[in-house]
Amino acid sequence: MALLASASAVPCALVALTVFRVPAWACLLCFTSYNERLRVCQTFTGLQGPELQKCEEAFSAAFKGLLDTEINYDERSHLHDAFTQMTHSLQELATAQGSFEVAFPDAAEKMRNVIIQLKEVKACIPPCGLQEVARRFRCRGCYSTVCDLPLDCPVQDLTVTRGGQAMFSCTVNFQLPQEEITYSWKFAGGGLRTQDLSYFREMPRAHGYLARIRPVQPAHGGTFSCVITHDQRPLARLYFFLNVTGPPPRGETELQISFREVLRWAPREAEMIEPWRPSLGELLARPEALTPSNQCLLAAIAALASASVTLLAWMFFRWYYSGN
Repeated sequence: MALLASASAVPCALVALTVFRVPAWACLLCFTSYNERLRVCQTFTGLQGPELQKCEEAFSAAFKGLLDTEINYDERSHLHDAFTQMTHSLQELATAQGSFEVAFPDAAEKMRNVIIQLKEVKACIPPCGLQEVARRFRCRGCYSTVCDLPLDCPVQDLTVTRGGQAMFSCTVNFQLPQEEITYSWKFAGGGLRTQDLSYFREMPRAHGYLARIRPVQPAHGGTFSCVITHDQRPLARLYFFLNVTGPPPRGETELQISFREVLRWAPREAEMIEPWRPSLGELLARPEALTPSNQCLLAAIAALASASVTLLAWMFFRWYYSGN
């Protein structure tokens, strides 16, 4: 027991490296403590003696095949429970006078089968984004990692004729968390195509994953940026470069153009981009726009229309029969 007490005072990482002599960390060392492993060997061989060290070396050697294992990050608790159950089973086997030389390889094989049955690690989806759904846990080092992809997505080019409508969709091709997702928009004007954040200014009135500009004017030319955030942590930054083409409207004089430029130069608070407020036709054409509030609005419109038709019919029949 004195050996066990002294071991508990030493950091687990240092003890594991010096006693088990394995290269870096393995799944065995990630999901079991040094005291648990030592207790198993002491049950097999006794508290002290050369057999204890031999048992420890056999324990680590049996699990070296799991050194480079990667698992789905969400499956850590399941694997931890499996290793805990394994140590209990080994202690029961040691109490029954079993052999650790046979028990350890069998236990390692069972754990390998458990790992195979865990939920698979999801693949990274390029070209950008912090993809938490693809986070993985690595036994070599006992740490987690995400896809090695940039936060900034490539710039998407959009050309719109002057006076038309520009629509921006801030969506990504990987799965986002279900809750606490926010969208914020920024703009870099002057026809600049850039991803340098120092050129962008906030557009606080723009929110949601869909936004549009109408009618499009030359002043709208530039780069729009949308930041997708989860719990105040950015997941992706999307960029849209708007190129406005087309001549000025017919009949516009040179004086009118100059006057409009003066008005555009004057500081103003109104934002050029607006949240997407779909019309009835757009609601029916885009199923994802049918949010609960939009559905309530459609139901209210339908109820009002039905009531209006009923009232008009009642007034008509009353007028008709009163005339007769």
